Amino acid sequence: MDDPGKVSGSGESQRTYPGHRETDIALRDGSTVHVRPVRPADEDALFEFLSGLSSESRVFRFFSGGADLRAAARLMADVDYGGRYGLVATRDEGRLVGQGAYLESTPGRAEVAFTIADEMQGRGLGTILLAHLAEVAEEHDIDVFEAEVMAENHKMIEVFRESGLPVEMRADYGAIRVELPTSLSAMAVQSFEERDRLAALASVRRFLEPRSVAVVGASRRRGTVGGELFHNMLDAGFDGVVYPVNPGAEVVQSVRAYPSVASLPDAVDVAVIAVPAADVVDAAKECAASGVPALVVISSGFAEVGPEGAELQKRLLAVCRGAGMRLIGPNCLGILNTGGEARLNATFAPRMPPAGNVGFATQSGALGLALIDLATERALGVSSFASIGNRADVTANDLLEYWESDDRTEVALLYIESFSDPRRFSRLARRMGRRLPIVAVKSGRSTAGQRGTASHTGALLSASDVTVDALFEQSGVIRTDSLAELLDVASLLANQPLPTGPRVGIVTNAGGPGIMCADACEAAGLEVPPLPEAVQESLRSALAPEASLANPVDLIATATAEHYRRAIAELAACEEIDALVVIFIRPLLTRAEDVAESIRAAIAELPREIPVQTVFMSAEDHRAMAHRTGTPTHLYPEDAARALGRVMRHVRWRAKPAEDPARFPESRDGEAAGVIAAALADGRGWLRMDEIATLLDCHGIAVPAWRRVPDADGAAAAAAELGGSVALKAEGPEIIHKSELGAVRLGLADAGQVARAAGEMDERLADAGAGRESFLVQRMVEDGVELIVGVVGDDVFGPVLACGAGGTTAELLKDVAVRVCPLTRTDAREMVHRLAVFPLLEGYRGAEGADLGALEELILRVSAMVECHDEIAELDLNPVLARPDGTVAVDARIRVEAGPPPRPWPSTWKLGDSLPA
Repeated sequence: MDDPGKVSGSGESQRTYPGHRETDIALRDGSTVHVRPVRPADEDALFEFLSGLSSESRVFRFFSGGADLRAAARLMADVDYGGRYGLVATRDEGRLVGQGAYLESTPGRAEVAFTIADEMQGRGLGTILLAHLAEVAEEHDIDVFEAEVMAENHKMIEVFRESGLPVEMRADYGAIRVELPTSLSAMAVQSFEERDRLAALASVRRFLEPRSVAVVGASRRRGTVGGELFHNMLDAGFDGVVYPVNPGAEVVQSVRAYPSVASLPDAVDVAVIAVPAADVVDAAKECAASGVPALVVISSGFAEVGPEGAELQKRLLAVCRGAGMRLIGPNCLGILNTGGEARLNATFAPRMPPAGNVGFATQSGALGLALIDLATERALGVSSFASIGNRADVTANDLLEYWESDDRTEVALLYIESFSDPRRFSRLARRMGRRLPIVAVKSGRSTAGQRGTASHTGALLSASDVTVDALFEQSGVIRTDSLAELLDVASLLANQPLPTGPRVGIVTNAGGPGIMCADACEAAGLEVPPLPEAVQESLRSALAPEASLANPVDLIATATAEHYRRAIAELAACEEIDALVVIFIRPLLTRAEDVAESIRAAIAELPREIPVQTVFMSAEDHRAMAHRTGTPTHLYPEDAARALGRVMRHVRWRAKPAEDPARFPESRDGEAAGVIAAALADGRGWLRMDEIATLLDCHGIAVPAWRRVPDADGAAAAAAELGGSVALKAEGPEIIHKSELGAVRLGLADAGQVARAAGEMDERLADAGAGRESFLVQRMVEDGVELIVGVVGDDVFGPVLACGAGGTTAELLKDVAVRVCPLTRTDAREMVHRLAVFPLLEGYRGAEGADLGALEELILRVSAMVECHDEIAELDLNPVLARPDGTVAVDARIRVEAGPPPRPWPSTWKLGDSLPA
């Protein structure tokens, strides 16, 4: 058997099989195919594929119904993965359903052609193959694709038009000549993102809006997973057909049972599998053979239990991929939908939550049970729910795509344990967050893992999850610290209008809780302003003489339900108040039920929309009143303040204009890539100063004038040439943090000082066992605020950029702001303004301020540079001097590594965010 990693061939054209380009794709209808580069060994399979085409498809592909299909298959399989490149799409354990290829005709130009199986046409496969081929062609300096299409072949013409690429067409003797660039335009990006959205939407819709469901492993015994699953399907009022599949029973819970999926009288949209893990793969194969498009695997015993389970999960996913099925799970609680037309409960949870406008997704089945229970207790209505378990396929990202298009869902709640495609998540959140708020609990705040880095930036970012915080903040996601807070925020978003500002009015019948609430509001970034005199005067006429009217408004312990109604009405009408928190502690006379009804009545009569939260500071009252007031109800005032503070931060994010990441078209990306490639070819990770200077200059980042010299005499001569005050630095692979080894001397005034400093430096480095390769002499830049701008490449998040107080104390001060690349101009501005040293940048105690615009541009140029060059693993610009006349990167270190193959573009080509690259 041929080695799949090698290509048979001769001469210089022989190349290694590009396995990193294998990927799974979701099509327009939600089904999947596997796409991979063609191999020479595929000739027979290609011949069989071409032979199975309809006569019309063969004519369209070869301009003749009598083409030599064997010769065509041989040509398609003859690839060198450079000038001759092909792709195939497969299903059903390797059956070919699509093919695309390009063949370089002249330097920079290539002929491109596609063949799609008749049953797969119209699903977007041709456009996807075109995009993949365009990316590969561009890497091999092919700038233009050409194609000849029969005038009657409208489907293929539409493939080119749908690509989003600027297509030129002209008629030519019964055919149409097509010409298009291989560089993917902004329109193409948008086209593929829209295609990805539609594919995810179609996939999830199959799960949450089915017409028929099979429960594989349905049990007659209540109290078992299979028994509760089937009972819940019947009890929820599902409007379709539910089939119990159980080979050991003729009847399950009064419904005729079937021994297998193959024996069902009709096709089903979803199969819910609840059998022992060892039997799941066989059950999935049976579903695949029966044409089931979607599986929910409840069973545990997969990747969560260790290597053997991970292998079993891999086999399960392979079955799904081969058949184009989508998969939720394994190891999950299931799915539910409270919609009237698609009411579905395919979980084993003990109760169905009330219908509402909140979508839930969780990786933990146990926490899913808790969320459903708590949501029911708090009267928090759910639109749909999915426990995605090990997320072998469908992920929270897919559910977000569905909820964005679901009119019933107005808030999305996520419990996330780990990310695999945070970039897609970030794009989704930024796009949809202005209409549909996303609230998330991300577990693992304590330690995100130590990164093995040698840079200051790596040390600043290690052992924390600041990267997750940065991602959420950039994307407008509301992060909460607990499930309880998640539900607090969700209740406020789902049941109340958004606050228009941060000013809070507090009504209470006890002074202490009112003060506690005011303190918590201030801590959450809110304001508790004094009430205008006119409002106080109106309250004075309606409340007891002893009431405090400033804000918080203390109605005192003898307050009646009517007092609450009047106070709420007055504060809600006050234009200086943006939100209300109403607190009640049960006194001797006034009943909580009466107060709750007054609150409900007051809210119904509000003169304007304003968010209202209530606090009933008694466990008994809190549980009872959650359903009575129609408001988010808390046990403690601090909970109401925290929830409102979280929502207000989201409101501020929504108010920002939507921005694209900053781009710098004048950057010399090709020259910079050459510098990196040369260093990697030499086997070096850390770049030399000449390479660093060139790389930075290609991206518009300047460094002070410098010279590299071999010894002390050369250093003295370089100092004389540069003139003025200079810095002396030792260079070598073992010299990472220069100041710690005494490998840097600043402010040397003349050649003599430089020569003496070089000699002393060599002695100290020799004592430390650190080899020196050369000296660097650099013109000094005096004054300015010392900062650090650095990047660490994260395996999950990609490049993570930090900006903070710099110099030798960077790791000690840890005054740093973090963002996930790529950055917008607003991101850069917020990073700078958030630093504790920002007053120094503005100009402290009469000093002239730094050029903030230049500093922000430097940050943006670094972001654009690392986005362009995946090979940059670590980068430190430290110190960066921010001065009134601009910003200068005084010292720089950059490490590159070959790492994994390039990320597919756009990442939306990939199916799900849990698959390996």
